[in-house]
Order: sequence, then C-alpha cells, then structure tokens
Amino acid sequence: MKKYLAFVLALVMALSLVACGNKTAEEPSGDGDATEAAGRVFWLNFKPEADGTLQKVAAMYTEKTGVPVTIQTAASGTYNETLTAAMDKEAPPTMFVVGNQAAVDTWGDYCYDLTGTPIAGELTTDAYNLYDADGKLCSIGYCYECYGIIVNEDLLEKAGYTLGDITNFETLKAVAEDIHARASELGFDAFTSSSMSDDSSWRFTGHLANLEYYYESVDDPDAWKECPSSIKGTYMQNYKNLWDLYINNSTCDPKDLAAKTGDDARNEFLNKKAVFYQNGTWEYTQLIDGGLTDDDMTMLPVYFGVGDEANQGLCTGTENYWCVNKDADEADIQATLDFMDWCVTSDEGTKCMADDMGFNIPFKKAQESQNLFIKEDKQMTEDGKTPVAWNFSTMPSEEWKNGVGSALTAYAADQTDANWDAVVSAFVDGWASEYKLANE
Repeated sequence: MKKYLAFVLALVMALSLVACGNKTAEEPSGDGDATEAAGRVFWLNFKPEADGTLQKVAAMYTEKTGVPVTIQTAASGTYNETLTAAMDKEAPPTMFVVGNQAAVDTWGDYCYDLTGTPIAGELTTDAYNLYDADGKLCSIGYCYECYGIIVNEDLLEKAGYTLGDITNFETLKAVAEDIHARASELGFDAFTSSSMSDDSSWRFTGHLANLEYYYESVDDPDAWKECPSSIKGTYMQNYKNLWDLYINNSTCDPKDLAAKTGDDARNEFLNKKAVFYQNGTWEYTQLIDGGLTDDDMTMLPVYFGVGDEANQGLCTGTENYWCVNKDADEADIQATLDFMDWCVTSDEGTKCMADDMGFNIPFKKAQESQNLFIKEDKQMTEDGKTPVAWNFSTMPSEEWKNGVGSALTAYAADQTDANWDAVVSAFVDGWASEYKLANE
C-alpha cells in the first residue's frame, strides 16, 4: 500500500512539473497586443538620469507582451563594478551597456554577435557601433546626444549681453568674468557650481576633458582610430583655462566643489542663480520639468580656444552601446533582441526615446525629437558648423577619469602650479599607465 501511495504521489508531482513547464504568461490587461511570454529581459542601465523613464518603458512592454522586463540602474560612477558583480550572479543581465572600445576589449567575450539581427537591420549608420578584434558586432550605439554650455538667455540679457556677443573662448571669458564681478548687483553669477561628486564629475573628467584629446585627434587622426597608448597633452593649457573660468566665476567657492552635487548645479540653474551650465541633451527634460521653457534656454559650444571657433558645433556622439549577453538562456536572448527592436521601431518605444529621454536614435523609424538642444545641434550641423566628436570610445579606462577627477578637485581647492602639474600627470601619465594595464 505504501509503495502504491508513493507511486501515486510521484505521478502527481511529475504531472505538476509538466504543467509548470508548459505554463504560459497570463494575458496582461492591455490593448490586446499581448503574446505568450517567452524569456525575460534584464537591462543593466548605465544612465541614472533615464531610470524613471526606463521603468515606465519596462512596465509598458511587459503589459503589452507579458515578457518580464527588469531595469536595474547602476549608481553614477559605479557601472563597471556593478556590471562585474551582476555577471557573477545566477541570473545575470541579458542586456548591458559598454561605453567605449576599451570596454568591448573587456566584455567582448560576453557579447552576442548582433550581426544580422533585426535591430542591426534598422540602423541608419554604422558610425555608432563597436566591434571586437575579430570583427564581431559586439555593441550597437542606441542613441547619440550632444552637450555644450546651456545658457539662460533672459539672464544673459539682464547682464547686458546677447548670444551674438559670445563667439569663442575669449568672448565667453570676458562676459563670464564681467558677470561674476557684478554678481551681487545682478543677483546671479556666471556659471553653476562645477560639482565634483560622482553624479557630476563626469561633466569635467569626461566631457570637458574630451575637448583636449579631440583636438589631439584632429592633429593626428591616424593615431586615434583606436585608443592610443599615450597622449601628448598638447591642449592642457586650454583645458586649464576653461576649468579656471568655470570654477572662479561661479556660484560656489572652488574650495567647496568636493561637497557639491549634480543636483546642486541643476538647481542653481533652475533657480536662475547662474547664466551658464555645462551639460547635455539628457538634461533637457529635467530643466523643462523644473519650470524652464524653450524660450528661456539655448546651448553654446564648449569654446576651448582652439581652431576656427566661429564654425565649431556642439559636442556630438555617444557612450551608450547596447550589448546582449551571449551566455544568457536562448529564450532570454531572443526576448532581449525583441525588446531592443521594439524600443527603436514601435511608436511607443521611439516616442519614449525621442520625447521622454531626449535621444536622437540612429534607426529608420526614429521619431524626431522635440528636445531643443538636439534641434539646435542639427541646425548647427546643417549650417556647416563642425561637431566636436566624442572620443570617449578611445579612453583607456574609467579609472583614468577617477584619477583626473581627484586631481582637478585638489587643484580647485588650492590653485597652485604644483597642483596643476598633478592634473597634467593624471591626464597624460595616467593615460599611459591605464593603457598599459588594459593591454598587458
């Protein structure tokens, strides 16, 4: 009898397992577009400022398809560590982001070959893709953005100037220093704080620093087709000039920059405490939500004091490249590819990309962004101005940026020649040492 009961129990358990194995997702309460859920999507997101919108995108896609989509956003400045830890877990990301060629060298073995996939077929350009040494399409640049110096035009006019008065570094310097000298009288200053917290320092260790090695790449383009083993620091004086202008003509004592955050800088701009704010297209939605309008703002190039500045455009490019984890389950890989394709082809997905996140996406069905700064970038390019390329894809490592950031912060607090020499060393010598570590 016991044997018979054991047999019946085993049979019941077996049938239960079969039933579980064949279970399909329940139809979501959506608009009737839902399909059976197969696989899952787990996106480890690089952009903290996009987290809110991406959570909505994930919920929307799950409601339509039944496929579970999880968005985990790494804290600013911690993406590499978060990705390394996540890849070691039992359920690692099915979709992750790399920021440059050096990251492909590190993570290429984990990358699914995207050649011939539907999303690759939707691309309008190959300019934002990254390949490994064997020619595998490891990652697709899913958006390109621009950055520059955001200007409050109303405050600029109250200070007695117009945009036409600023056409290069020298005129920017003259206007900024005059506004700073009259800050008490005017009720506002020239620049927002150049905050050096993790959520803001990349504006200067990445975006401002890019101008230095961008112009090195203009001088020697063949050497910059990939990450060079060393850089010359040819334009470090220009870098210093602009950094000095930022930190010595702002709402904040330079000694206090280490304690300032990205939110502080944004709020200073929103509260009309400063005319100038270095940032990019990704900041547009937050500025609009904060009460500013397109009539209040515009974006100037990051004038660096090099070349034909009258014909310089905005800094345009990307450090956001989608990768698919080739070690994920087959169903998860397919679910992830389907989700990526939906993001860049569906009305809902492309609308979120264009409007909510303010992206320009290089895909055939992209909606035109209503982001003011993207429109201005497009107009400048059509007018013949030369965009400044993002050379982030050649940067040797994130640790290089960290070293530059520490040196910049120390220099801001005590602006001696010795401390600036430490910035130059972190920039130039740090590049060589990080390259060596990455290529040993």
